[in-house]
Amino acid sequence: MKNKVNEIKISYKEYVSSPAWQKIQNSHDAAELLFDLWNKDSIEVHEAFKVALLNNANKVKGIYQLSQGGITGTIVDIRLLMAVVLKSLTVAIILCHNHPSGQLKVSKSDIDLTEKIKKAAQYFDIRVLDHLILTPNGEYYSFADNGLL
Repeated sequence: MKNKVNEIKISYKEYVSSPAWQKIQNSHDAAELLFDLWNKDSIEVHEAFKVALLNNANKVKGIYQLSQGGITGTIVDIRLLMAVVLKSLTVAIILCHNHPSGQLKVSKSDIDLTEKIKKAAQYFDIRVLDHLILTPNGEYYSFADNGLL
């Protein structure tokens, strides 16, 4: 009897409403794209964490939702994040999560998580360009714009 091994496959789902291979030039571009793709029915109900996957020209290859949590937090497994980034041959990422409360205040855990992801990404020469916090009313906070990256 032969041993069986599961095959791992990467797939992409095209969103007709999102511009294909949109280039991100600044935090506003990234926030606008991510907010447009966020589920407006749940953005003020629970926290979620997504990552924008970019090529070397900062064009978006895709958006991946890594986790969905409760009212005040969500779990981010860095191993799963890096698996998605590596499998998609991504060279730069933009991290993003929402604050259902509408508060743009950065928490210590937000900063710690960002640093941990940056450190992991550096081993693979992957650039962390920004970490955005979105609110239900469309406002955002950029770690890069505020010197936290």
